[in-house]
Amino acid sequence: MSSSRKILVFAHTGREEARRAARAACRQLFEAGLTPVMERADLESLQEGWEKPVPVRVVRETVALVDIELGVVLGGDGSILRAAEKIRHTQIPLVGVNLGHVGFLAESEESDLTETVERIVNGEYVVEERMAIDVKAWANGQKIVDTWALNEASVEKGNREKMIEVVVEVDERPLSSFGCDGVVLATPTGSTAYAFSGGGPVVWPEVEAMLLVPLSAHALFSRPLVTSPNSTMAVELIRPDVSGVLWCDGRRTRDLPAGTRVEVSRSSKPVRLARIHPVPFSERLVAKFELPIHGWRGPITTGTTDRSEPAQD
Repeated sequence: MSSSRKILVFAHTGREEARRAARAACRQLFEAGLTPVMERADLESLQEGWEKPVPVRVVRETVALVDIELGVVLGGDGSILRAAEKIRHTQIPLVGVNLGHVGFLAESEESDLTETVERIVNGEYVVEERMAIDVKAWANGQKIVDTWALNEASVEKGNREKMIEVVVEVDERPLSSFGCDGVVLATPTGSTAYAFSGGGPVVWPEVEAMLLVPLSAHALFSRPLVTSPNSTMAVELIRPDVSGVLWCDGRRTRDLPAGTRVEVSRSSKPVRLARIHPVPFSERLVAKFELPIHGWRGPITTGTTDRSEPAQD
C-alpha cells in the first residue's frame, strides 16, 4: 500500500453532502488500488457514522506532501481556495468537484464524482497553470504584509460610514486618485469572482494579464483596467485619518493603517489545476452563468448549403 499512488482528499466536512462525497471518493480510490489521504481533522469528522470505512492515511503524519500525486477538492470555489493555500509550497495539482453554487474553479459536478475519480485512477487528466499574484503592503516604512492570492487582492474601507481615498499606480506611475469603497486587483482566474461583481471584464484564463477594478468610485475616470502580466499595480491610502482592510481571495485579511501602500505583481509560482474535461472557457462561461445562446448557428464551413449565398453581380 505504501508504494501505491497517493491522492489527497479535501472536503468541507461541516456539510453532509461533502462528507458523503468524501467517503465515496475514498472508497473508490482504495478499491482501485490507490491510497486515499486526508488531513487528520477531516478524517476524524468523516469517520463519525461511516459504515464499512476503508483505510485512509493521514497527510504529514504517515504520508508526506511530497509523495502526493493529486489533490481532490470536494466543495465550491472557497474549498478550492482553502486547499490551494494549504499546498501552496508544493507542486500538487488540484481538481475540484463542485458541491457549491457557480464553482468556476471546480472541474466537475457532484453527479460526475464517480467518473472524475475513475479518470484520476486512469491518469486521464491534464494539468494547467493559473497565474497567482504576490501581495505586499507597507506602513510607516515597514512591510506589514507579504502574501499571495489566486483570485484577487482587494483594498477596502474598514468603516461602512467612510469611504477610502486612494491613488492607484501602474508600473511606478500614478494614474488617478478618488474616493471609493475599494479597489480589486485580480488575476484572469479572479475575473469571474469579486472583480466581476465590481463590473470588471471577464478575462479568459490563458490570457496573461492583471486587472484593476475600482468599487463604487466617486470619479469621472474609474474604469476597470487590464494591465500587462509583468506590471506592478499599487494602491495607496491617502487620507491621514482613514484606515482600510486588505482581503486576499476573500479568506486572509489584514487591517491597513492610514497611509498604507499595497503592491501586487505576478507571482513566480502559479497554482496548478488538473482538468478532467478540458473544454473551451466560453463553454464553461455559458454553463456556469446559464447564458442564453439560442439562435446560434455556428461557423460557416466549406460545402455548407443551408445558408444564403451573397448575391453575385
